[in-house]
Amino acid sequence: MSGGQTVPPLAILCGGGGLALEAARFARENGRDLLLIGIAGVTPPEIEAFEHVRVRMGEVGKLFATLRARGIEELAILGPMTRPEFSELRLDWGAVRRAGELANLFRGGDDNLLKGIAGIFAREGIRIVGPIEFAPQLLAPEGLIAGRAPDGEAEADIRFAAAMLGALSPFDVGQGAVVANGRVLAVEAAEGTDAMLARVADMRASRRLRLKGPAGVFVKAAKRGQDMRLDLPAVGIKTIEGAARAELAGLAIAAGEVLIADRANFAKAAAAAGLFVVGWRA
Repeated sequence: MSGGQTVPPLAILCGGGGLALEAARFARENGRDLLLIGIAGVTPPEIEAFEHVRVRMGEVGKLFATLRARGIEELAILGPMTRPEFSELRLDWGAVRRAGELANLFRGGDDNLLKGIAGIFAREGIRIVGPIEFAPQLLAPEGLIAGRAPDGEAEADIRFAAAMLGALSPFDVGQGAVVANGRVLAVEAAEGTDAMLARVADMRASRRLRLKGPAGVFVKAAKRGQDMRLDLPAVGIKTIEGAARAELAGLAIAAGEVLIADRANFAKAAAAAGLFVVGWRA
């Protein structure tokens, strides 16, 4: 209760990993009544700690019916989900009614798909909300987060990578890149952050990259013009592990744009690996 107004209930559609569940804990601390929606085969079993329902990919009708029955008009979508092919979806009647529209959305990139899905929800009276509205504690702060401050060379690499990611934004390319000494080592695409960092680690292990000692920065940011309610970039302990295997000097993440999963342990892991983590203002 704030200012005499009742805080509306919130549903969170939960992907894989623990980020959605961490967001749910923050939302509950921030006074939200919650319903978590788990996706069969995707959402971890820890969802059982919350009031929840489960749906299969393609059960659009069941999802909308559940939200209407609970009087829920706000929904967040959090956590990684492997994008299925449209032909793999098990459509219920609610999805069949929208099959043509859904098929068209799946023909575009991720931005097109997510914005289209948000439009479908809006027509059903469901407002999509981002974590900044109910769990701002998840967003990266500005300034040093872990380790020592980056040196001048690393700061130059951060600026270079940030400019490059901004220029790539209109093409709906991934939200991360690795740059060392002004040289682009990798750009994140459909494979995701973990696989991209593994590529860099492989290049270093095979000596295709001849860098001395820890070198290079992984830079992560939302795409320019990105809908901040949907598909925000995220980092976690696996990101630290990947950066350490790639023998990077550190990570730079856009403050207010990138989600940090399990921040306290994330920062400890970075410091233990000798990596800096800094939040920069885009």
